[in-house]
Amino acid sequence: MKGFALLSALAAVGLVSGSPTKRADPTPITIKGNAFYKGNERFYIRGIDYQPGGDSARVDPLADKEICSRDIEWFKDLGVNTIRVYTVDNSADHTECMGLLADAGIYLVLDVNNGLYSLNRAAPALSYNAAYLQSIFATVAEFAKYKNTLAFFSGNEVINEKGNEFNAPYIKAVTRDLRAFIKAQNLRAIPVGYSAADVSESRFQTAVYMNCGPDEVRSDFFAFNDYSWCNSDFKTAGWDAKVKNFTDYGLPLFLSEYGCNKNTPRKFDEVQALMSKEMTGVYSGGIMYEYSYEESMYGIVDIDGKAGKGKVTKHKGGAEYDNFKKSLKDNAAPSGDGGASSTSHSSSCPAKSSDWNVDPKLLPEMPKEAQKYMKEGAGKGPGLSGSGSQTAGDSGLSTKNVTADGSGSSGSSSDKDNAAALSGSSMVGTLASVAVALVGSMLL
Repeated sequence: MKGFALLSALAAVGLVSGSPTKRADPTPITIKGNAFYKGNERFYIRGIDYQPGGDSARVDPLADKEICSRDIEWFKDLGVNTIRVYTVDNSADHTECMGLLADAGIYLVLDVNNGLYSLNRAAPALSYNAAYLQSIFATVAEFAKYKNTLAFFSGNEVINEKGNEFNAPYIKAVTRDLRAFIKAQNLRAIPVGYSAADVSESRFQTAVYMNCGPDEVRSDFFAFNDYSWCNSDFKTAGWDAKVKNFTDYGLPLFLSEYGCNKNTPRKFDEVQALMSKEMTGVYSGGIMYEYSYEESMYGIVDIDGKAGKGKVTKHKGGAEYDNFKKSLKDNAAPSGDGGASSTSHSSSCPAKSSDWNVDPKLLPEMPKEAQKYMKEGAGKGPGLSGSGSQTAGDSGLSTKNVTADGSGSSGSSSDKDNAAALSGSSMVGTLASVAVALVGSMLL
């Protein structure tokens, strides 16, 4: 009797529960035409980039309840509906943090790559291997379980300057492979796309290249990082020209990073533009860079500990934090369809030029050693303590090109500028130079 009374008392104060905490059941974001939708309602990305500890810390904030629960309270205060996370541990469980995000009405845009497992822009043929694909497939399998996973990035700024567009076929192949894995494993159809650098010589060519060809090789959306608005205005920043260029693009488009820091404190007037009728027919919002103040000097809060842990305070008295919060509050997402198109379509592949020397007909074939993951699943991910895939050519490399429609194979070329060349001679060159190539290169 005393035991029953004790249990009753504990239950009354919530210390004993017959069922787990009930979580929100978020509506998955889908694509119709050139826009995102939450059910029948147009969805605009009003987000913030989230990498506590910085890009070199290799911290997974979604596997640590102490970190994510702390920061979600700040996200709720800001009023964001989306976060972008650059690094996760695909061997960890993310149920708790993804549930807390769902409770807060917040969606996730996730980079499938990390510093250990990614395409290396200096040696794409070597780094596009089976070990790499197993890791990113494992990441997709983990996060496809959560209804508030909005989208996956197949790469980030791999093409980051004029002259390295030869990486484009590898990015497109990764996008193709991720979409094929999702379909083969009967996972929820989470959109897959690329986050591009704002390189004027190749920005638009990259976008149309990712949207050209058969459906199996096209992206679901396109995003790019844009730092041209430096406390200026729509025309001065050149956003009017970008809207014009991307009109009738055919896929959802959004900014994966924005927030120039040349003039501080930042006012974030970009939000007003992104939510205006001048842009909503073409763009679906954007993600401000970034939450925590790191070495890159963009954040709006300070974290006083290491590896993303510690107390959070507003950066420099909170001017930028308050400006961003106010800009979101003052510029609500518009009602209706915002002028979006209800239909999607492919683009014509970009012609070769001095700025874009890519053969649109050829893509590297998935390494045969990775093809088993389509049927068997990826298995457990290597996490953030694995040996990495940058030089894991012995795990299995692509040995030939295939036509974009997958209907057959073509002979390889030794010309690096062919972009999809995977011949023996070019591979020998890659292997011989990889040690030099990796030093000082940014691994994405």
